[in-house]
Amino acid sequence: MFDLALYVSFFPQLIAGPIVRYNTIKDWLVNRTESFEKFEKGVRRFIVGVCKKILLSNNLALVAEQFFNVQPSTLTVSGACLGSIAFSLQIFYDFSGYSDMAIGLAGMFGFDLEENFNYPYCASSVTDFWRRWHISLSRWFRDYVYIPLGGSRGGVAHHIFNLAVVWILTGLWHGANFTFIFWGVAYFVLLVVEKYIIKPERMRRVLRVIYRIFTLLCVNFCWVIFNADGIGHGLRYIAAMMGYYVEKAGVFTPALYRDFREYGAFLLGGILFSVPVIPWLKKKLCKYQWIDKYIVPFVLTFGLLWSVSYLILGAHNPFIYFNF
Repeated sequence: MFDLALYVSFFPQLIAGPIVRYNTIKDWLVNRTESFEKFEKGVRRFIVGVCKKILLSNNLALVAEQFFNVQPSTLTVSGACLGSIAFSLQIFYDFSGYSDMAIGLAGMFGFDLEENFNYPYCASSVTDFWRRWHISLSRWFRDYVYIPLGGSRGGVAHHIFNLAVVWILTGLWHGANFTFIFWGVAYFVLLVVEKYIIKPERMRRVLRVIYRIFTLLCVNFCWVIFNADGIGHGLRYIAAMMGYYVEKAGVFTPALYRDFREYGAFLLGGILFSVPVIPWLKKKLCKYQWIDKYIVPFVLTFGLLWSVSYLILGAHNPFIYFNF
């Protein structure tokens, strides 16, 4: 009973995840090892999460809100696209940043939590995207809803029904709002079409590259619906992205240039770090021990102090996944 109480109150992941099951940590609750190396690794991971949340997500939120808080008919194509990209990056760094902080905190106490994100915007398909995004949630629905319903066994109709149940529940998990249900149903339709019609794993190389781009567009459109005030607002926003209001709104505006000037570095940084550039650099520079010993701690300390300065100044600090 005491171990169960410790699990329920396991504060590193208590608010928003990653979803940690009792069987995963039950042995660590009574039999784990702590070390300076694990503590140092946990501190580094925690600082990375703080920087993701405060420096990237919070500043990207300022860009996204400017475009989502106005009527879509007043948006330029470039402005609507910029707002949707900013929100796609904002929600990624918001939640992956929190997951990094949770994994880092747990690591300081000797717990090795599983990864929750694996560069989802590098996905080759919608199916692959959900293998990389909020991994613990996908596994939870797979093990406790999808497989008990029968999974892919029992014929095509039964499989499609199981997918529908899972994705409607996934939408409802994020909130009792029609936008979330629509978002879940949209992914259900995309996955059914992908599994039974498109079948990207059988495509040739050029078509696979095109399908990667198509996947990113679909994910981006789904985030627009997810963030909209209502389904109608989301669909109008997507229409603005596709140029439906271009004669009324134009293509560029002075405000767009201002956003690029003020937040362009955060946008470029958000795009850059959404691909595995850090693992690539680690692989290339691993032979230089002085980089890991001196340069990395300096960069992390600078990032932490920069983040703390934003908090002290009372900077914009929305927390998207705290709501779910």
